Amino acid sequence: MTTRAVVLGIVFGILALLGPADRFVCLPGLADRNVCPPGQAVAAEAPKAEAKKADSKKPAADKTKWRDLFDGKTLKDWKVPNFGGEGKVYVKDKTIVMEAGQMMTGITYTGPLPKTKMNYEVTLEAQRVDGSDFFATTTFPVGDSFVSLVVGGWGGTLVGISSIDFYDASDNQTTRTRDFKPKQWYRIRIRVTREKIEAWIDDEKMVDLETKDRKLSIRFECDLCRPLGVSTWMTAGAVRNIRLRELSPEELKKAEKE
Repeated sequence: MTTRAVVLGIVFGILALLGPADRFVCLPGLADRNVCPPGQAVAAEAPKAEAKKADSKKPAADKTKWRDLFDGKTLKDWKVPNFGGEGKVYVKDKTIVMEAGQMMTGITYTGPLPKTKMNYEVTLEAQRVDGSDFFATTTFPVGDSFVSLVVGGWGGTLVGISSIDFYDASDNQTTRTRDFKPKQWYRIRIRVTREKIEAWIDDEKMVDLETKDRKLSIRFECDLCRPLGVSTWMTAGAVRNIRLRELSPEELKKAEKE
């Protein structure tokens, strides 16, 4: 008889004298070797089951609260699309800087988004650092489709959605113009519901589009910004404070009445 067998025999003998096996917890490691009585092995797993049960009772995160998509330090959860001839992208002073490229430069979010791609808001602050074209065109999902809010395009002043029924932001009902001062921060806010796309720059509402029976799409240049991204055109831009939240049932009811 081996020494191991002798030791195990003594252990089980003592346990038999002390009482029923289900009063005791099997020693660590013995259950894995199939040398513990069934009652003891089950007892050893009981604390783990209780801990798992407690974890399941933790409240779910409130999706209607703002969630930061940019940590202010790194490009975690973001990637730089390979447009070809894009400028350098980096983080500086809690800001994502997109240097001017030969054509487009941008960033694409790779983290989680609302499952339905509906009933949410996204906000960011952006500035034109240098150049004269769009500096924060934001591509975002609308259900199974995608569109882009052009900010400062077509010579520097145009704002609108590309594309609606195959018409670009420069040639559809969302076409607007406004001035953008160099190196000044502007707050962009986009709201997507099943009925509408809405967008504001600072406190001015720039887009109020009912989407029923409309064909929504993006220009091919923005394909690499899907599902959510920001881009510039031959212009240096900067963005910060990028956040997202889902709309509450109360907010959706209110939106339906507007």
